[in-house]
Amino acid sequence: MLYYLIVTLYVIVCGLLIITILLQQGKGGDIANAFGGGSSQAVFGARSGATLLTRATSVLAALFVIGSLTLTVWGARGPGSVVGGIEGPPPAPAPVNATVPAPAVPPTPPPSGNTTP
Repeated sequence: MLYYLIVTLYVIVCGLLIITILLQQGKGGDIANAFGGGSSQAVFGARSGATLLTRATSVLAALFVIGSLTLTVWGARGPGSVVGGIEGPPPAPAPVNATVPAPAVPPTPPPSGNTTP
C-alpha cells in the first residue's frame, strides 16, 4: 500500500517537474553567445535572479532524485509478487514403515578342481 503511494507521488513530482521546466523562459543563448560572439560576456547568457520557477525546479529536482533512490532501494527488496508464494503441491511424505531391501548375496563360485563326472 505504501509502495503504491510513493509511486503515485513520484509520478506527480515527475509531471510537475516537466511542467516547471517547460514554463521557464529561455536565456536566449544561441550558438553565437556560446562562443562569445553575442553581446553578453557569460557563456550561457546573462545571469538573472532566482525566480519562483527556478526555485520550484530545484525543489522538484531534489524530490525527483530522492524518490528515484527510494524506489530503487524498495524495488531491490521487492514488494512481493502475487505469484511469488505459489510453489506448487507439497512433496509426498515418505512412508513411515519403509523397509530397506537386503543386499544381494553373491553366488557361490563352483568348486575348483579336476572332477569329471
